[in-house]
Amino acid sequence: MALVEVEGIVLGETPYSESSKVLNVLTKDYGKIGILSKGCRQLKSPLRSVSARFTYGIFHIYYKKEGLSTLSAVDVLDAFPYLLADIEKISYATYLADLTDQVQKQSSVEEVYDIFIESLKRIDEGMDARVITSIVELKYLEALGVRPNIDSCALCGSTKNIATISPDVGGYVCQNCYQHEKIYSDKMIKLVRLFFYVDLAKITSLKVSTSVQKEIEEFIDLYYEQYTGLYLKSKHFLNNLKKLGVGDGK
Repeated sequence: MALVEVEGIVLGETPYSESSKVLNVLTKDYGKIGILSKGCRQLKSPLRSVSARFTYGIFHIYYKKEGLSTLSAVDVLDAFPYLLADIEKISYATYLADLTDQVQKQSSVEEVYDIFIESLKRIDEGMDARVITSIVELKYLEALGVRPNIDSCALCGSTKNIATISPDVGGYVCQNCYQHEKIYSDKMIKLVRLFFYVDLAKITSLKVSTSVQKEIEEFIDLYYEQYTGLYLKSKHFLNNLKKLGVGDGK
């Protein structure tokens, strides 16, 4: 096997024997691959610190197209120190890792990869993890092939007099087509579109009120339930955190 270098990030890890792990690594070049990190569970192993979820860097591996590749070393590109020191940020990042793992199976790996990496960078920089998570969830809807219609009314195509947004009809609803859909705030309606189109790499600041953020999350949860069938344990944990008021400034 040839030794190759590949940029990637660890989405998850699984114990392999008493001293090793299998790392599930999302890469730009090969998609998601399994990498055996031999002896990394030993205290003195040089691979110990880089054989964990969220390790992002250049992986030096003996690549195998079928089966497990083998890890030689990792040049870390970003250690996400502030993210990993905060339980709330870790919880959101863990959910995003799980979601990314599911979404990359159905879409362009490079596109999903870039969104995921940029989301972790923004969270590590101190931006609101709840807001960043909503942005990623909305962007992933396009990768899943079920993007909402947020450019015009989903029923008639009108770009004027948008009354609300509805998961039931798949996007915006204008005043002429409105029947009984839930009315969301104007701020929420505009932010859903902004979140979908914003470039994560160019965000410098983004503040959203708690009430509007809850509206956005409600819409996203209903949309995912209706169109994707994806619901992860880590999402359930996040919802429990929200019920406790974590991240609400309470």
